[in-house]
Amino acid sequence: MTTGGSERPGGVRYEPDERPPIALSCGLGLQLAVLCIAGVALTPAIVVRAAGGAESYLTWAVFGAVLVSGITSVIQAVRVGRIGAGYVLVMGTSGAFIAICVGAIAQGGPAMLATLVVISALFQFLLAWRLSLLRRILTPTVSGTVIMLIPVTVMPIVFGMLGQVPEGTSELGAPLAALVTVLVLCGISLKATGALRLWAPVIGIVAGCGVAGYFGFYEVGGIAAASWVGVPSGGWPGFDIEFGPVFWGLLPAFVFVTLVGAVETVGDGIAIQRVSWRKPRAVNFRAVQGAVGADGVGNLLSGLMGTVPNTTYSTSISVTALTGVGARSVGVALGIAFVLVAFIPKALAVVLAIPGPVAAAYITVLLGLLFVVGMRIVIQDGVDYRKGLIAGVSFWIGVGFQNGVIFPEHVTGIAGGLLENGMTAGGMTAILLTLFVELTAPRRRRIQEPFEIASLPKIREFLQSFASRNGWGEAMAHRLDAAAEEAILTLLRHDEEEEAEGAPHRTRRLLLTAHKEGGAAVLEFIAAPGEENLEDRIALMGESSDDAPEREVSLRLLRHLASSVHHQQYHDTDIVTIRVEAQAANQG
Repeated sequence: MTTGGSERPGGVRYEPDERPPIALSCGLGLQLAVLCIAGVALTPAIVVRAAGGAESYLTWAVFGAVLVSGITSVIQAVRVGRIGAGYVLVMGTSGAFIAICVGAIAQGGPAMLATLVVISALFQFLLAWRLSLLRRILTPTVSGTVIMLIPVTVMPIVFGMLGQVPEGTSELGAPLAALVTVLVLCGISLKATGALRLWAPVIGIVAGCGVAGYFGFYEVGGIAAASWVGVPSGGWPGFDIEFGPVFWGLLPAFVFVTLVGAVETVGDGIAIQRVSWRKPRAVNFRAVQGAVGADGVGNLLSGLMGTVPNTTYSTSISVTALTGVGARSVGVALGIAFVLVAFIPKALAVVLAIPGPVAAAYITVLLGLLFVVGMRIVIQDGVDYRKGLIAGVSFWIGVGFQNGVIFPEHVTGIAGGLLENGMTAGGMTAILLTLFVELTAPRRRRIQEPFEIASLPKIREFLQSFASRNGWGEAMAHRLDAAAEEAILTLLRHDEEEEAEGAPHRTRRLLLTAHKEGGAAVLEFIAAPGEENLEDRIALMGESSDDAPEREVSLRLLRHLASSVHHQQYHDTDIVTIRVEAQAANQG
């Protein structure tokens, strides 16, 4: 892969705010586009073909998907207001929607699909706006389980493509083309390193198409007939606004999968921040909200265009980590490349000509990796018996409903067959079990007061009562009191600094919750947002400083008192979570 300079030495060469040479940005953006274009174009092609859609609509759906992916990739990079992450995040069509999009076209036509995508996109805007409220429901266990169920729902459709070859083709043609695609793709991915590994999907598809050409079922007629520049005509489906039984039966599934796509975007929004900066910093959840908001814009535009919804692609994270170039200009170049390709029908025809067995083999590998991603999300959150039970039961319930072996005579008529989709059934199970755990957990003690120094005496009384209820002595009560005071004073001083710089005065309230977790107390402070992250300040402080300013001394005390400090910044809320160990208090 061309990087415009020496190989990355293990660090970030260009951060998001920096400007690399134009040639470097354009080169990396174009290569990212080449790496991702097959996935962007193949997903709507698979959906339309599996649903028996017209060829004119297939061409339009692919055109719309590539165009929308380009526009939203630019929005992710440049950040328009609160929309966009401000990082290099490739946007492309979402494999999570394949199964339900096929159902929408088969039952109601392309116009029904367009209407459902537009309506469900509105829920994603709501999620982006109030992301902080769902942090205890859309947990890593829930999101990881749902992601593991995506391949379960899509694989039957993909496997059905393995035999999609013209009549008269040799019986060995389809299996050999699929086998070569998988072997080449997996072989390079397993043994290669660096840039070659990123190109494994492209090389695998080319190898599979070569075998298909040898057996005579790689059809080039469509490529030759396609024009060099133009826009598909007659393919836009319009909207179905009758809102009949088909719409209401499919809408819950679309909303649910939209939330699943948002969970995937949240993960990518966090991951891209970790590889884009030279010095480690706390996750900026406002950027994550922006990523989800841009995802919502992409889904809205996809619905207006009458094509499959989109989501973020993790390829951009791998490329950023490899090259060390996290500059936003790369994302802009990538988006422009997608937009240009959308208006070159011959380029899209090359992708659409990929035979069914080759496309199925490629998608199978990607879905296999997606399953592992979901499994990793569950495991990284730490698996105790509760989380293991939620993930295991939910996954297998999803598999059972997907395969129609769990009371099919009863579930087919529920909400238009909503539970026949394994991802929806398993995801709903995971959410309900998580809600049960939350609702039956020991009640969190809470207090709500004006966010001002005058509230400290009441907060002190609250924490002393909390420590006493849990059997902790005076040492723990004093440690909790000190930790809470330092956190509150630090945030209040930041407010004062903002007002001194001309920011308007804000009247804020503080919600403090406290609960026992093992041998520790966990305090959660919820207030209106500020611009600075306490985690970053604590991480960047030196070990000692005799002339440190008062505010830094306060942060040093907080670091000493708490075993961990996490600061999540959203547009609508600031959440500071502090963990204080009882054992440390007793030793102190």
